[in-house]
Amino acid sequence: MRQLIHNAQITTLDPALPKATALAIDGERILAVGTDALLREADTGWERIDAGGRTILPGLTDAHLHLETFALGLQKVNCETLTRAECLDRVANRAKQTPPRQWVLGHGWNQNNWLEGYGTTIDLDANAPDQPVYLTAKSLHAAWANTAALRLAGITVLTPDPVGGRLGRNPDGSPNGLLFESAMQLVAKIITEPSIEQVTQAIRHAQEILWQMGLTGVHDFDRRRCFSVLQLLHKQAELHLRVTKSIPLEDLPAAAQLGLRSGFGDTTLRIGSVKAFADGALGPHTAAMFQPYLDDPQNQGLLLLDAEQLYDHGRLAVDNGLSMAVHAIGDRAVHEVLDAYAHLREYEAASYPGEKSRLRHRLEHVQVIHPEDKTRLAELGIVASMQPIHATSDMEMADRCWGVRSALAYAWRTQLEHGSILVFGSDAPVESPNPFLGLHAAITRQRADGSPGPEGWHPEQRLSILEAMHGFTTAPAFVTGLEDQLGQLKPGYLADLILLDTNIWNCDPSQIKDIRPVATMIGGAWVWKA
Repeated sequence: MRQLIHNAQITTLDPALPKATALAIDGERILAVGTDALLREADTGWERIDAGGRTILPGLTDAHLHLETFALGLQKVNCETLTRAECLDRVANRAKQTPPRQWVLGHGWNQNNWLEGYGTTIDLDANAPDQPVYLTAKSLHAAWANTAALRLAGITVLTPDPVGGRLGRNPDGSPNGLLFESAMQLVAKIITEPSIEQVTQAIRHAQEILWQMGLTGVHDFDRRRCFSVLQLLHKQAELHLRVTKSIPLEDLPAAAQLGLRSGFGDTTLRIGSVKAFADGALGPHTAAMFQPYLDDPQNQGLLLLDAEQLYDHGRLAVDNGLSMAVHAIGDRAVHEVLDAYAHLREYEAASYPGEKSRLRHRLEHVQVIHPEDKTRLAELGIVASMQPIHATSDMEMADRCWGVRSALAYAWRTQLEHGSILVFGSDAPVESPNPFLGLHAAITRQRADGSPGPEGWHPEQRLSILEAMHGFTTAPAFVTGLEDQLGQLKPGYLADLILLDTNIWNCDPSQIKDIRPVATMIGGAWVWKA
């Protein structure tokens, strides 16, 4: 099929031809980019599409998302509420619709936004007396369960804290229903797993939602079941989203034994990096810090992997052609990861001196960085994988927990100016995967209501529209090794694009969050139209 889109305001992100008004698409790839003069050159075999003067951008990519978790989460109780009471009301309503002894699952609570603070088993028991309840926090690094759930999991006053996690406890030592980090698995492992067909259907539905947001690709950080489902969908020609799939750290030995390498696959589904966790998250105060949390002076978070351990894993990955992607939120965790990467770069140089390019390792989140470490990602050639919407969600909590350290929190301008490659995502379902919310946060450092003020939070870290746009287009393409096929609208590239209802370059920055695509194309096919 040959299509000629004309009468458009096209941003190509190709430095050789930044703007155009017409695109010629032959099959799944772009044949030509230029002015409406292309119309005169096209024969009658072309489908001519008048864009009505609308804006066209390259398709956007969410470079950090949990696809299966997001898809399944669409069916759970939405616990992202302004008060704990409202969350409990939603749980009670779901419980009334759920047969006894069947699970009530929810996601999205954030005790930092509740005047009442954390809930306990008592709260959940009163609202769901006949069902086990398990609610994951917005951060995905904590959970809240009722007595029925704890009983099924065999959790009692005698249950010790697991390695890499802890149980919330009442003054007498009995569990209070809160589970942090690895302790979440004590309950999560006994919940009946959804079937492959249920996950498949959920992802089918989720990709339609992502298209409507303007996403044509994602970098997924869920586990092996998600990969199995993605392969099934791809085989059945039902995967119409470009997915770069990470490998969980526990599967690294198996991946190495099989000979999987980063970049294996095609332009629809390919292997990405090995995902490891160096620490927890800000919300539950488990992000590993050099100095204590201001509102919790005895707590410096949880360091899950130190530099030596990460280096050992990294060598195995590098020896097998696999890049690393390490979650690090607190300044100490970021420091440990950078130390590991420094040793790993030395190892790569000594062991593989003939390699033309180094593996494209990533540091996920980089939510707060020590001043002495702020240049090291660029110096080591480590990709800064960050989520702009985290900044506007977390700014008050970051100030309360980190104080002056927040000057280098969510500091994407700092990373960009020092030469880091900056890729953007949402960490959905932690945040909405809507990339225009991310673009708005990166450009304004403001919430939807304009807070904290006209200049935004730490305005020195704001980006231009173009700088932020690269984080959702050309940079994700580079990280996954497809910079010669994706991220720009130029001849020979895949025809992934979105048609917008608003000119993002001319509108007030406050309006960016409200922009919605009216059509989404992937590989020359319109997968969604309003």
